[in-house]
Amino acid sequence: MMPPDDFDPPVGVAMDLRQGVRRIVAPNPSPMTYRGTNTYLIGTRDLAVIDPGPMDQDHLEAILSACAPGQRVTHIIVTHSHLDHSPLAAPLSERTGAPVYAFGHATAGRSAVMTELAASGLVGGGEGIDHGFVPDVELEDGQLIIGKDWQLEVIHTSGHLGNHICLGLGDLCLTADHVMGWASSLVSPPDGDLTDFMASCARLRSRGWSRFLPGHGAEIATPAARLDWLIGHRQGRETAILAALGNGAKTASALTRAVYTDTPAALLPAAERNVLAHLIDLMGKSTVQALGPLQADTPFQRL
Repeated sequence: MMPPDDFDPPVGVAMDLRQGVRRIVAPNPSPMTYRGTNTYLIGTRDLAVIDPGPMDQDHLEAILSACAPGQRVTHIIVTHSHLDHSPLAAPLSERTGAPVYAFGHATAGRSAVMTELAASGLVGGGEGIDHGFVPDVELEDGQLIIGKDWQLEVIHTSGHLGNHICLGLGDLCLTADHVMGWASSLVSPPDGDLTDFMASCARLRSRGWSRFLPGHGAEIATPAARLDWLIGHRQGRETAILAALGNGAKTASALTRAVYTDTPAALLPAAERNVLAHLIDLMGKSTVQALGPLQADTPFQRL
C-alpha cells in the first residue's frame, strides 16, 4: 500500500492541482518530512494558506510570489503546531495582515490520559513541537471557515498531535500529518495519542472523500483504501507487540528492535515512540501493564 517513490516536485513552485487549489513544497526534506512540507493555497482571489511551514525565508517568499495580481492572503490556517508546519505563520501574517487560525496552542486538544502522563513527567521524543505557537483565532470542530470562493470544514483529528485538524474542501480533505502520502504517521506520547489517532481514522473513514491532500507526499487518490491500510497497519503492529510480550516483559526499545525489523536505523527512534504509544493504548485496554512509573525505558508485561 505504500506509494511508489516518484513524488519529486520542484521545491518552492506553486503547482496547480485543480481550480483554486495549489501546492508549494517547502525546502525541508528529511527522513521525517519526505520531500518537504506541503503548503496549500486555496482560492482564486482571497487566498487561504494552509500550513505555511518551517521558518524559512525562501519559502515565505515563494508563498508571497504565488499571489498573482488581484489576489491576497486573507487566512493563514495551521493544521498542527509541529516545527515543519507552523513557525512561518507569524512572519506570513506580518507580511500580509492575515490572521492565523488553528485549533489552539501546542497542548490544546491533548487527551486527559496524555495530560496526566505529561504531568507525571513523561516527555516526548523531540519531534519538534512549536511550543510558542498561539493562533489569532481558535477553531472549533465542525466550524466552517469561509472565503469568497471557498469553504473549509474544520475536522478535529487528534492523535498525531492533540491540536491536529484536517480540513474538508467539498469532497477533498486536506489531511496534514494524520494521513500522509508516503508513510504512516508518527504518534509520540504525551503529545500524540494512539487511542485518539485510531478514533480519528474511523471518523475520516465514515466520510465519502474523493481525494486526500496530505501534509507530505503526493495526493492520495483512494482515501478509503489508504485509511484501511493505515488502520490495518496499526492493528498489525499491536498484534506483533503483544506477540513479542508473550516471551516476557520488555521495554519499548526492546520491542522496537523485535517488531520493526525492516526499518532504517535513522527511523528507529520514531518507531520506538510509536511502540510506546501502542503500549499506552494497550494499558487503556487492560491488555498490558507497566512495571514501574511510565517512562520511555519502563518494562511492560502482558496481562
